[in-house]
Amino acid sequence: MGAESRPVISVVVPLLNEVGNLDDLHREMASALESTGRGFELVLVDDGSTDGTRERLLSLEEADPRVRVVLLRRNFGQTAAFSAGFDRSRGDIVVTSDGDLQNDPADIPALVAKLEADGLDMVCGWRRERRDPLSKRIPSFFANRLISWATGVHLHDYGCSLKAMRAEVAQGLRLYGEMHRFIPAVASWMGVTLAEIPVHHRPRTRGSSKYGLGRTVRVLLDLFTVKFLLSYGTRPAHLFGLMGLAFGGTGFVILAYLAGLKLIAHEAIGGRPLLLLGALLFLTGVILVNFGLMGELLVRTWHESQGKPIYAVQERRPRRDGDGDATRSP
Repeated sequence: MGAESRPVISVVVPLLNEVGNLDDLHREMASALESTGRGFELVLVDDGSTDGTRERLLSLEEADPRVRVVLLRRNFGQTAAFSAGFDRSRGDIVVTSDGDLQNDPADIPALVAKLEADGLDMVCGWRRERRDPLSKRIPSFFANRLISWATGVHLHDYGCSLKAMRAEVAQGLRLYGEMHRFIPAVASWMGVTLAEIPVHHRPRTRGSSKYGLGRTVRVLLDLFTVKFLLSYGTRPAHLFGLMGLAFGGTGFVILAYLAGLKLIAHEAIGGRPLLLLGALLFLTGVILVNFGLMGELLVRTWHESQGKPIYAVQERRPRRDGDGDATRSP
């Protein structure tokens, strides 16, 4: 494939201090993708490495025109690295993978084949036989079930970076924080069709893991964000308004009851804790309702000022039955 040819498959790989894996990564990726018979590119994103990864990446780019290197100015995190790769990928199919070679590049053709054969928008890898210590596998087991329950997108392995997706899906993603692991859930807002297939997983042989307990906490916080965006991202008043009505209504009933005691039964209510509770609930309800209204104004302002649609149009696949020219939606 010439340097100026438009690839069919783009593989996006974020890298942080993986100089020891780069040569094997390039060799295995190239071998696996060549077996598909499709034009491809390797979009290798350096996320602020300090061990010589950048210099080796530039050497690979000079030697192989199918390699495209993206150099981030500092370490922005894996999510930002994936986003940078998505923005610069040119293929019709975008594949994501880790740079530590625990994901087996030989699984990529199977992901692409599944994507095309079933007309899916995304295919995710499932590390059924994961080669990680129990200290990683046990938290991951519970995290996968929690994420599946919270988002409604049921997968065995949210943590597997090996995925294949349509270009319009990848380029429509807006990721922040640690949301790269929530890509299937974030993409579900577009109404994507997806599947999951088992893939190989290999033990790490070089470099060191970038994951720790602190990352788990950040993932849980991002899960709250994803759940909110999926359920109430375009209608925050429905969440805060319902909560406000519940709190405010309860407070109003309590205050009405106490007012009846005061006005009809002539009982003293000034020293009752119930009076403080009723007033607190009522004021909390008023604040939440107003918070929801302000959220609606912010959402509408953001969508209108940025020209962001509140819908996603599915790109029509080229017709392959020979009846006329291929048709795609504008």
